[in-house]
Amino acid sequence: MLTRLKVSGFKNLVDVDVRFGPFTCVTGPNGAGKSNLFDAIRFLSALADETLVNAALSVCAGGKRPSDISSLFYRIGDRSAQEMSFEAEMIIPGEGIDDLGQKAKASITFLRYTLFLAYRAAKGLPSMESIELIREDLDYIKLGEAWRHLRFPHKAGTWRKSAVQGKRTSPLISTGFEGKNRIIKLIQEGGGRKTNAVLASALPRTVLSTVNTIENPAALLARREMQSWQMLQLQPSSIHTSDRFPAPRGRLGADGFHLAAALYCLAYSDKYTGCTTDNEAAVRFYDKIAARLAELMNVVYGIRIDRDEHRSLLTLELIDRNGTVYPAHSLSYGTLRFLALAVLEANPKAGRLICLEEPENGIYPERIPALLQLLQGMVTDVKRRIGPDNPLRQIIVTTYSPAIVNMVPDDSLLFAESAETFKDGRKMKGVCFRWLPDTWRQRAAPEVNTVIKDSLPGHFVPPVSEYQDSKRQPIKSRHKRAEEITSHPDLQLPLPCFSDLG
Repeated sequence: MLTRLKVSGFKNLVDVDVRFGPFTCVTGPNGAGKSNLFDAIRFLSALADETLVNAALSVCAGGKRPSDISSLFYRIGDRSAQEMSFEAEMIIPGEGIDDLGQKAKASITFLRYTLFLAYRAAKGLPSMESIELIREDLDYIKLGEAWRHLRFPHKAGTWRKSAVQGKRTSPLISTGFEGKNRIIKLIQEGGGRKTNAVLASALPRTVLSTVNTIENPAALLARREMQSWQMLQLQPSSIHTSDRFPAPRGRLGADGFHLAAALYCLAYSDKYTGCTTDNEAAVRFYDKIAARLAELMNVVYGIRIDRDEHRSLLTLELIDRNGTVYPAHSLSYGTLRFLALAVLEANPKAGRLICLEEPENGIYPERIPALLQLLQGMVTDVKRRIGPDNPLRQIIVTTYSPAIVNMVPDDSLLFAESAETFKDGRKMKGVCFRWLPDTWRQRAAPEVNTVIKDSLPGHFVPPVSEYQDSKRQPIKSRHKRAEEITSHPDLQLPLPCFSDLG
């Protein structure tokens, strides 16, 4: 769980400092920098897996030439920043599996990861642009200090006690000097405390991205945490597609690909049903997903996966209350978006941080309350202990929708706007994130100017509309709705596009 992110020098993020809770909604005008915040998170996640250059290319616009990486560094006029920095505070999983299938247990679960990167261009060879690692640190945050860092409302005796655990007295990764050489050290955990030191300037990737065994369990699980951060960009062409089998092992793609396989693997996985070959258990799992979807769209009666042995295909099918069966390719994009989110919610191993741009796209306006109910119900319940039925999951969304801005809790709102500042005597123009008064963010950073909803530009001021009745509806926690189908009067709508197949 990403609890705080500081970024400077990345795109138009200059001295940005944002705290996150379980659910965050970011709004603001076009071009302010909302998507750049997501790109910074995506870049950090990629750096946990890829080389510095490949991670940069993965988030560049186009991202096909090494020279594209210069676009990631802050620029104003003809001046460009030569360095970018990141500082991320995060709660990591307490346990996980290394690349050799061995179980790792973190010595401490609340960490701070710091990274400084510099732009390097070979003279006369723009195609040889690269990134140099300047500093990398992975340090612990003391349990006794956790309350100072976790400012969003939560139960300390249950949720925080189960999420923030362990003890440590030394950093996991640190940067220092040996003579004139900058050295990055990976400090092995355990009795021996062996230290691996490498020359920073020679590194093609972060030290964290090389940790793959239980010799460094806390660092490994920090890497696993960052690898799990997911930018969800569901595409109609992907989400409607059947899967061939043998099916891939159950991870829903960021574009929605493998939805059928993800649901099938969850249904037949012993982690979720208790038996890998029990068809009755799989049916119970499908019924649970259908029940969850029926809370949002009352017409849903059942969900199943058709396994076509002749064509080796897995096809998702939805059954309405009249018994009519609809294969995925005949369902609307909006319906499948709901289903994809319900599948993610049911999988405790799904992304621990999910970023979603404009979730209202493809959703019938009157179903926006149901969409928000689903999104806010997916995140960790901060009143209960974390566990398989309450995974440590958070969601960040961006939106232009006045309806969404009006309906989400004030505590969850961030407003992005362009702002000019001065740094080292020079004018800087970048994105500024502000929040509403009398919220936990305002109490955590009282020096930051807040924003009043009524003072926002006209297209962001929520109008008095049919959405007012659904404003800030309480969200059922996962354990209260496990087997329940609830009918909501404002959701008595047919599934969109059933009569407009394809």
